[in-house]
Amino acid sequence: MAAPLASKAASAGTTSKPPFPELDFRSGARVEELNKLIQEFTKHDQREYDDQRALEIHTAKDFIFSMLGMVQKLDQKLPVANEYLLLSGGVREGVVDIDLDELNVYARGTDYDMDFTLLVPALKLHDRNQPVTLDMRHSALCHSWLSLRLFDEGTISKWKDCCTIVDHINGATNYFFSPTKVADWFYDSISIVLSEIQKKPQRGMPKVEKVEKNGTIISIILGVGSSRMLYDIVPVVSFKGWPAVAQSWLMENHFWDGKITEEEVISGFYLVPACSYKGKKDNEWRLSFARSEVQLKKCISSSLMQAYQACKAIIIKLLSRPKAISPYHLRSMMLWACDRLPASYLAQEDYAAHFLLGLIDDLQHCLVNKMCPNYFIPQCNMLEHLSEETVMLHARKLSSVRSDPTEHLRTAIEHVKAANRLTLELQRRGSTTSIPSPQSDGGDTNQPDDRLAKKLQQLVTENPGKSISVFINPDDVTRPHFRIDDKFF
Repeated sequence: MAAPLASKAASAGTTSKPPFPELDFRSGARVEELNKLIQEFTKHDQREYDDQRALEIHTAKDFIFSMLGMVQKLDQKLPVANEYLLLSGGVREGVVDIDLDELNVYARGTDYDMDFTLLVPALKLHDRNQPVTLDMRHSALCHSWLSLRLFDEGTISKWKDCCTIVDHINGATNYFFSPTKVADWFYDSISIVLSEIQKKPQRGMPKVEKVEKNGTIISIILGVGSSRMLYDIVPVVSFKGWPAVAQSWLMENHFWDGKITEEEVISGFYLVPACSYKGKKDNEWRLSFARSEVQLKKCISSSLMQAYQACKAIIIKLLSRPKAISPYHLRSMMLWACDRLPASYLAQEDYAAHFLLGLIDDLQHCLVNKMCPNYFIPQCNMLEHLSEETVMLHARKLSSVRSDPTEHLRTAIEHVKAANRLTLELQRRGSTTSIPSPQSDGGDTNQPDDRLAKKLQQLVTENPGKSISVFINPDDVTRPHFRIDDKFF
């Protein structure tokens, strides 16, 4: 009956809406239903925090920053006035490009309730006006060795024991900053400091539930009141300016042109402790543009970010074995999509389903062609090292998602709801014990922390997924030193 009715309407010259819903051609899924499921996923994935939870977040942050101040005092290796980048989401969530195959598996709800990544500069090369030229002769694209020749004698003396040494024919000795040795030093130093802290526990101090070295990052899980916070701490090398190898990227047209300034995008970059597939782990660092990505996310629509989060939740579990695809690959594909597609299209609020399906298609295309260019250094193919067998295995898994996205979305929703139930159960158990800030004695001095907690709660609620640049003075850890940037996810 529907077809004749539609024909009569057409012959009468009316413009009434067709009597059938919009469907996804490949799966037959109703687009409206997919949109509703993405909204439901977002509702459960983005939790609102009350004042107590905001205070617990602040307490954990203060503890981590105080601990790092004590690490600096151990042997004066870390810069005295350091600038950290705190990102919402752990390394396993793809907030930085680090290989996941060396990381222990932690699950939200089971192991932690909230996760963060903290980039801690071990060395800083700042105030450079020209493009930064790195020693990339020995490494793959998007990777570099770092010679301490760029630094003064005092720095070389401090870090000599965290370097690999190369003697040249002319008799000169070159010290190359070693990511693995730096990570070992960092883990040992943090362990020493935490051991000292725990010998003299203070009232309200977070409970250190886990400290583990995962490859070259240090994962710490803190218990504060009824909350468990995962901090993935990454030792990095921090640069002001922009690397010469990515200079050509600035010459292209991008989706953020006219929305943010080039100065905001190229304010700095990092070397993170990760090597290429065939690289030398003791010497090779990976370029990271995490600071730039914080700025670029200002220009991405909420509907596209919702689709990204939902897609990420699906692929993290589906493509976990063997580890070949990380959420960072998906993030790169999304940035390329922003460059490729009209901003007016990506800004459509009710297009989240189209974006989700498109991201799955993009990921499958990248796998089949074994090609995923780094967004900032396009000549670097992040999937080049994978075997044909691995990429086809994952492509077939994605094909099953594309054939029934509705069912996979429902599964993702059930997983996040289950994680939230575990968190709420823990909260109920700990609801009778309200933990004040480490600086408070339970009296009136707790009022400033309460005000800060309310401010944090407001910021978190209004702007989920903040990135925070933190300035630390190890001689004064009694007050926060941080600057909150715009949205990050």
